[in-house]
Parts: sequence; C-alpha cells; structure tokens
Amino acid sequence: MLRGMSLGAVLTAIVTPFDAEGAVNEQAFVDLMQHLAGHGSDGFVVCATTGEPSTLYSAEHLRLVELACQNRPAGTTVIASTGSNNTRHACRMTEMCTEFGVDGILSVTPYYNKPNARGITAHYREIAAATDKPVILYNIPSRAAIDLPNSLLTQLAEIDRVDYVKQANNDNLALIDGLGVYAGNDDLFAPVLDIGGCGGILVSSHVAGDAMRRMVDEPEKRAEINSSLQELFAALFVTTNPIGVKAALNLLGHNVGGLRLPLVEADGSELAVIRQALENLHLL
Repeated sequence: MLRGMSLGAVLTAIVTPFDAEGAVNEQAFVDLMQHLAGHGSDGFVVCATTGEPSTLYSAEHLRLVELACQNRPAGTTVIASTGSNNTRHACRMTEMCTEFGVDGILSVTPYYNKPNARGITAHYREIAAATDKPVILYNIPSRAAIDLPNSLLTQLAEIDRVDYVKQANNDNLALIDGLGVYAGNDDLFAPVLDIGGCGGILVSSHVAGDAMRRMVDEPEKRAEINSSLQELFAALFVTTNPIGVKAALNLLGHNVGGLRLPLVEADGSELAVIRQALENLHLL
C-alpha cells in the first residue's frame, strides 16, 4: 500500500558547501536551498551521503539541519539524515532534529557492525520511538555492507512511523506493503515513478531539477526525459559521490567549495566528463 507523496517527489540530497578553509559555508547552503526550490525540488535531505556527514562534527550536522528548518523556502520539506551504526547516537540525533522542526527522518541501515535482522528491527524500533515524524529507511548495501530484503522491509513497515524506504538496491525495486518507496539512485527515479512510488532522493536534481520535476509532472514524456539524462547521471557518479556533483555545481557558478578528506576533488579527466555532460544538456 502506497503511503503517498506528503514529503514531496523530488527531494534533493543537498550538498554541504565548504569555504576556502574547509569550514561549513552557511550562506552558500541557504542560497543553494533557495536555488533548488526554484528549480524543481520539493524538499531537501540534509546531511545524507551527498552532504558528507561522515566528516562533519555532530555540532555541524545539527546546525545544518537547524539552518535548513529556519530557512526552508515556502512549501518545501526538510528531512534530516540522522542514521548511525550507534543506535543511541542515532536516537539522540533524531530527537534533536525533531525538535528543530524537520518533516521527516532518513535513517541508513547500521553499517560496519552488520547486525542481523533482529538487531536491525530493534534498532529501528528505538529510532522510530525517538520522533513523531515519519522515518525513511535507507537501504544502500554498496555502502552499508548489509541489505534489507523486501521480506524484512515488510516487517519493518509494521513499526509505527516507519513509513518509507529509500531504495538504493536496484535488484530489490518493488512496492512494499506499508511503505512508500523513494528511489535512492538517480537512475531508479523513473522506474520508481512508473511503479507508483513516491519519487526520489536525488543528486542530479542539483543541476537538472527542472527536467526531473517534469518527469513527475509529465508522465507521458518521462521515458524521453529519463533517456536524455542518462549521460548526466553517469557523469555525476564518474567517481565517488559527492565529488561529481560538487564539481558540477562549481562549474555552474554555485559556491559549494571542495570536500573534506579523505574525499578529494575531481581530477582533470573526471572534470572533462562532467563538463561534457553539462554542455550536452545545454546547462553550461
């Protein structure tokens, strides 16, 4: 059963801009939110993978969520990514972000320590109890080293406030009874919409948000638009995310700065691929 699209269909996993010294650039973050809202985004997922949370201090992470809530453009939603492989930490971050006024919580599967199904279920019960907002499960086995099979997702849907899943395992793509489905990879956006899912938590919407908005609003043209964006999808992931999208944003004149180590900026060959994709779409 589909939960609906109350959080929005085009949710951008917004980057975290840094200044020349590597500090969080709060003004650039707010400016980018405003730009994205004017170009197709229904809302923002703050401090998800694309926002580099693994190299943010907790205070920086929380400040970005607070800043997003304070400066959200009218009609947009804010979803805080608060996942951790430390359940207590995830719950505390969830509690604090809920107090800021977020519209939802994104919670990645516990990575590295690889809990079994009973542990995963207990983990999400605690997180759901720490908020009165909808929780989006985040299944991304390429980074987390564990997968949430659809049978387990169906069981997790029975937890109060576990309402959605961000699916980044293309092999698992299906509607789940009790959960709204969001695409976790940009190339899954059209297929998710086609099967009646909620939309996507996206990266390419930073630079092609208007086109991705049209994929929602003009379903008869969805396949054509999706085909036209394949080169961009590949280019922005020519190396580890968010290296590509930050390079693209900087090429387009958005002051998002560099990355924090161990991530490094795009090299010459990667930059050429990104530039070519932007030029081919007449974005640059």
